[in-house]
Amino acid sequence: MNKQYLMKVYPAGRGRDVYRSIEICGDSSLNQLCGVILDAFDFIDEHLYEFCMDNRMYSEYAYQSDPEDDEPSTDITLDEIGLYKGQKFSLHYDFGDDWMFTITVTKIAETPKSFAPRIVKAKGFIQQYPDLDEEEWDEWDEWDEEE
Repeated sequence: MNKQYLMKVYPAGRGRDVYRSIEICGDSSLNQLCGVILDAFDFIDEHLYEFCMDNRMYSEYAYQSDPEDDEPSTDITLDEIGLYKGQKFSLHYDFGDDWMFTITVTKIAETPKSFAPRIVKAKGFIQQYPDLDEEEWDEWDEWDEEE
């Protein structure tokens, strides 16, 4: 049996008008959870990040995407962390722009088999780079395609 987690994800500072509900299997890693969150909000995945388990930016209790020495890594699975219903933690993405996503574990259930993460509900919209005009976005897309 695998665990299935239902999580509600809010971008910090946006109230309750913007969120995503995500179902993810316990054998998924924090790296995979980050990818699902970024995809859900249509963000470009190109920056470092950390999961702050006490819901505080630059926390000492964090899993790093690029850990140094013996720091905890985001390669860990959700089941290994020991998440519990009602737990709040955050994704701190892009240490320059400091995007914070508050994550609440709303449900934990058993599932007979592993499954791909999925977005089950979405409300509202945010832009990763709201100050870029359409021409700058076109240049960004061209650069991104060359990579």
